[in-house]
Amino acid sequence: MPITKTDVEKIAELGRLELTAEETDLLTEQLSSIIGHIEKLNELDTVNVPPMSHCAPAGGGVEYAKRDDRVRPSLGQTLAVENAPDAEAGYFKVPRVIGG
Repeated sequence: MPITKTDVEKIAELGRLELTAEETDLLTEQLSSIIGHIEKLNELDTVNVPPMSHCAPAGGGVEYAKRDDRVRPSLGQTLAVENAPDAEAGYFKVPRVIGG
C-alpha cells in the first residue's frame, strides 16, 4: 500500500504544513518506503513470540522503570517562563491557532 502524493497533501493539510512540490515528492517517497518496511515486518511469523512487558531485554536492564518516585519542588511559574520567547503575566504567550 504505497503512499500517494494525494495522501501526503492531505496529511500536510491536517498538520497545517506548507510543503513545496519537491518536499511533497520527497515525503511521498520516504513514507512509501516506511510503509514498505512495515509491510515486510507484517510477513514475519510471530505466533510463538511472547509479548514484551518492557522495552528492555528480558532478565535485566529495567531498573530505570523500577525506581521510586520522589517528590521534588517544581520550577515555579517565574522560573518556568523565564526563558520563554514570549511571556505575558507569567504565562507562555503563543500564537492563536483556532479561529484567528
